[in-house]
Amino acid sequence: MKIYTGTGDHGETSLFSGQRVPKTHPRVSAYGTLDEMNSILGAAVAAGPTGPVRAALLDIQKSAFGLCTDLATVLQPGQSPRITGETVREIEREMDRIMALLPEMKTFVLPGGTPAACQIHIARAVARRAEREALLVEEASRIARTPMVYLNRLSDYLYLLARYENHLAGVEETPWVDGR
Repeated sequence: MKIYTGTGDHGETSLFSGQRVPKTHPRVSAYGTLDEMNSILGAAVAAGPTGPVRAALLDIQKSAFGLCTDLATVLQPGQSPRITGETVREIEREMDRIMALLPEMKTFVLPGGTPAACQIHIARAVARRAEREALLVEEASRIARTPMVYLNRLSDYLYLLARYENHLAGVEETPWVDGR
């Protein structure tokens, strides 16, 4: 099977649900940004994070494919998204667990630390951009609410995973102090 089809040569692509849209469509931008985030998470995994963080990143990568599919699908009445309320509850439980293990922070933290934590911080920033782009899609067309909630949680979860990676690796974080 060839990897190229030629069907996008005139600036259109197919959504997962079959509709043809311009490649500049907000849905395509949103799931393209999630693909970018997923690739950065792959770089974070390649950077050799600790075992628990590596496992969490791989889980997020798998969920990100479902989230991309949800964004690339115009839901029909009665059709359910791949990202469910349980998916959201799972990362909320994991966030609560990690928070209990980390030292309390009363300031912002400068992105940095281990190579894996740095990549996770980049993925976090890209996840926030993906959320902004997905919100533009939500305003214009039907996107299930649950994937949007998951996407809202995702950047916070990535922030915690970056902090957790630094904590497990014994790397001290640099707090941001307003030096005005």
